[in-house]
Amino acid sequence: MPKRIILLIIDSLMYPALEKAVGEGTAPAFQFFMEKGAVYPNVVTSFPTMSVTVDSSLLTGVYADVHRVPGLVWFHDEEKRLINYGSHVRELWKLGLLRAIDDMLYRLNNEHLSQSIATIHEELAAKGKESASINVLLYRGNTDHPLRLPALLTLFKPFRTRRKTQGARLFTYGSFARIGPSKQNGHFWQRYGFNNRFSVQELIHLIRTDRLPPFTIVYFPDMDKMVHKHGPMDTKGIAQTDKQLQAILNCYPSWEEALRDQCWMIIGDNGQAPIRADRNKALIDLRRLLQPHKVMALKRGVQNDDELVLAVNERMAFIYTLDPQRAPLVKLAEVLQQDDRIDVIAWLEGNIAHVISGVRGGKLMFRPGGAQIDEYEQRWDVQGELGVLDLTISSGRISYGDYPDALARLYSSLTSHRGAFLIASAAPGFEFIGEGSPTHVGGASHGALHRHDSLIPMIVTGTNSAPKHLRVIDLKEWILSLLEEESDETRRSNG
Repeated sequence: MPKRIILLIIDSLMYPALEKAVGEGTAPAFQFFMEKGAVYPNVVTSFPTMSVTVDSSLLTGVYADVHRVPGLVWFHDEEKRLINYGSHVRELWKLGLLRAIDDMLYRLNNEHLSQSIATIHEELAAKGKESASINVLLYRGNTDHPLRLPALLTLFKPFRTRRKTQGARLFTYGSFARIGPSKQNGHFWQRYGFNNRFSVQELIHLIRTDRLPPFTIVYFPDMDKMVHKHGPMDTKGIAQTDKQLQAILNCYPSWEEALRDQCWMIIGDNGQAPIRADRNKALIDLRRLLQPHKVMALKRGVQNDDELVLAVNERMAFIYTLDPQRAPLVKLAEVLQQDDRIDVIAWLEGNIAHVISGVRGGKLMFRPGGAQIDEYEQRWDVQGELGVLDLTISSGRISYGDYPDALARLYSSLTSHRGAFLIASAAPGFEFIGEGSPTHVGGASHGALHRHDSLIPMIVTGTNSAPKHLRVIDLKEWILSLLEEESDETRRSNG
């Protein structure tokens, strides 16, 4: 029987805290997987380091310039409105809660995620292989699934018609679409099933009913909030998640038996950087910083006299100019550069990315396709002050420092959607705020280009192979190749 792949995404899992928890003896299941497999402490995630963009890259194997999900919050140039997939209820309420829910539940997967690139679920379906998606925010596949929405939502016009969404063959999306019969852990006070217990419950149902497909992907959302509150070295969330991993392993006659026919992959989705405890210093108020420019109010939407739109993704922000004459990007960048809490400021001029910093002097300019080659075999034309992005170039070879895969990740974000905008990324210790942004003073936050936000661990059992590069965008091709190898072995044994 060929091995099946089970990929567990644990929100905000980071290697230093994991190593600490294992050392303290509070994570026996994690320890078991680590001892039985390979551990990769520093896998590079996508940018901005927000779950929806990371999940999109994981499913499609490309950055946002191709999959077209730019961030948790971004401005839709054609529709002239801010898209927000769920930053904070304050922002969602001001933007229009029903529209935001529609963006989250339906449009993200069925409209915003580009149709020009196939997801791993779609590619497997094309090869006649089933897959399962359990509570993952990005899930697009080839199978129609009705969404069982709460009765209250169906009173409103956008949700009166029964919506179908395209998902993996086996599909769980909280209590709105589930595989197993149990409604436990799926009530509204339990975030309608978007919690670890519900994810585990659904996976255990597949295991016990012997319905595991060749590929299963499961999302564990709970730890994110704990790290946000207590900081990046918090291990309570890891200990709690470990108990849930133990429940999965206990479905088998022994933990060793769980490894026999399954290849397990456990990864984080983003890191988190510590945020200072002094509120006045920790929070970068973009509205105040960019005065006297008129910023779009969330409740009013774009008005004729508005000059700027802010899309705040915690430690990263898109800043859009609606009037390049009154608010040119270069001038906005120079204003941001005066703040030493902002370490990366970038914008496009033609096909050239320009980067400056509030921390380091000089300017860096780069574009794809030059003579310099980085550690991921990508070609670039890089000019100017390398220190702005902590780059090193020796004999035409580019090496990265504090900003992993910085050139590709930044360029992909600058070309991820239409509009005139610049990107701002905060230095560790700080995060951006707009009109209703969530804050994490004294805790931790993510979104930025920095390695604190960008490096995630991966644990793999059941195979000696590894992805071509240790980046989230390289996992899809690797997983598909593993499943193809298993198919070849099965054909040979049956032949």
